[in-house]
Amino acid sequence: MTTTAPQLSRPLFDKVAYVPGGTGALGAAIARGLGQAGAKVVVGGTDERKLRAVTESVLATGADARGVAFDARSVKDIGRSVDAVCDHFGRCDILVNAVGIHREQRVLEATEESFDSVLDVNLKAAMFLGQAVARRQVQQRQGGRQVHILSVRASLALQGKGYSAYTSSKGGLAMIVRQHAVELAPHGINVNGVAPTFVQSEMAQHALKSPEQRAKLVDRIPLGRVAEPEDVVGPTLFFCGPGSDFVTGQILYVDGGLTACQ
Repeated sequence: MTTTAPQLSRPLFDKVAYVPGGTGALGAAIARGLGQAGAKVVVGGTDERKLRAVTESVLATGADARGVAFDARSVKDIGRSVDAVCDHFGRCDILVNAVGIHREQRVLEATEESFDSVLDVNLKAAMFLGQAVARRQVQQRQGGRQVHILSVRASLALQGKGYSAYTSSKGGLAMIVRQHAVELAPHGINVNGVAPTFVQSEMAQHALKSPEQRAKLVDRIPLGRVAEPEDVVGPTLFFCGPGSDFVTGQILYVDGGLTACQ
């Protein structure tokens, strides 16, 4: 098989990628990276103003892109969003699940409602996004890629209060990655995860809101800084591209060395 120039310069040339959670800083950076790599990109999110802005930024890379509004708390809406991707582009080759929220919940004060509100978005949505896309990929008979954005908190507890729901959801998501990888492997669908430390984004502001907090966090990271959204793009694209054909069920930590010294 001859490799063409577009395939060499843009390894995801003509692939269709869906990025739910693409309106946050991290998801938006990944969506642009997918576009630069040649993919056709669908950005998913709840805020239509942000959807338009991120979609326009992906279009600016020269990629074909569109946005789809959906509610990650609704399994029905998740299915509808995947249908919209396939109705528009004819298929879905890549899922990058960047959906995620954090709400401070101290163990002694958390309620069932507050706990469920985090798990519904961070864990349940991941399960059913993976399922909806996998069903399409099985029908397509061309394999596929699924990448879930986790956190170092999938395996490390955080010294502080209020993270019980968040860490539980990310730990559960790590097992979704592994279990889906095993079950979907016979269909040629690779499932992996990328687990960054705190990323400079809206969601991390609670942990980086004071110079003292930032300094304390950075002091624990061997590379001496928090992650930027762009730091996570390359590892994510690796799992989406041909270089990871024989890689599935893995979680890549993008944490500046944090987990290496725990």
